[in-house]
Amino acid sequence: MSDPLRCLIVEDESLPAELLAEYVRQTPGLVLSGICPDAIFALEWLNREPVDVLFLDIHLPQLKGLDMLALLSDPPLVVITTAYHEYALQGYRFEVVDYLLKPVDYPRFLEAADKLRRRLMPPTPPPQVLVVNVNKRKVRIPLSDIIYMESLKEYCRIYTSERSWLTQATLTQMEQRLPAARFLRIHRSYIVHLEHITTYNAAEVILGEVVLPIGRTYKSVVLSPKS
Repeated sequence: MSDPLRCLIVEDESLPAELLAEYVRQTPGLVLSGICPDAIFALEWLNREPVDVLFLDIHLPQLKGLDMLALLSDPPLVVITTAYHEYALQGYRFEVVDYLLKPVDYPRFLEAADKLRRRLMPPTPPPQVLVVNVNKRKVRIPLSDIIYMESLKEYCRIYTSERSWLTQATLTQMEQRLPAARFLRIHRSYIVHLEHITTYNAAEVILGEVVLPIGRTYKSVVLSPKS
């Protein structure tokens, strides 16, 4: 079982601070490290004692909450707590986990706690194999073997260096199952594996001996620097 998340509440009003503290105490996986009445005190706290989560008010005396965040080179996870919804976009500039509007009820607090847990979950590794139905059988095709895919209306043909496979799926459905970092749709009828591209120009993509056209609506994506 993972260690509970150490939470620091930065809030200058006593009632909201105590309410958040009680929520933290009630929530499994969270533990209260302390309550700071202002951002200066919070900065001193962070210098001497690490925490995992800041529940941070925006309107604080002396130094505002977002100004405090700008001073932190490696901030903990942050949940903004404020009565002012107009600061939401500014908060998300700092990649805050959630934005709680006061008064905060416990069900909404639990949503934020769940987001904190999910933020800390290790990323799911991308799939290495594509499983498709071919003639009522499950076929496992390594992604590295796929050169390109072709749309045949409600079917899709998957081409590898050894052979091709015909499966009942649209190209859009296949696109949704493929990692975007490795595959690119270049035409309404074609998806290509980026690692197999030999060369390309404004009109076509070449994969070894295979030449595929670039669709007009896909040109800007294909020709972008990251492609």
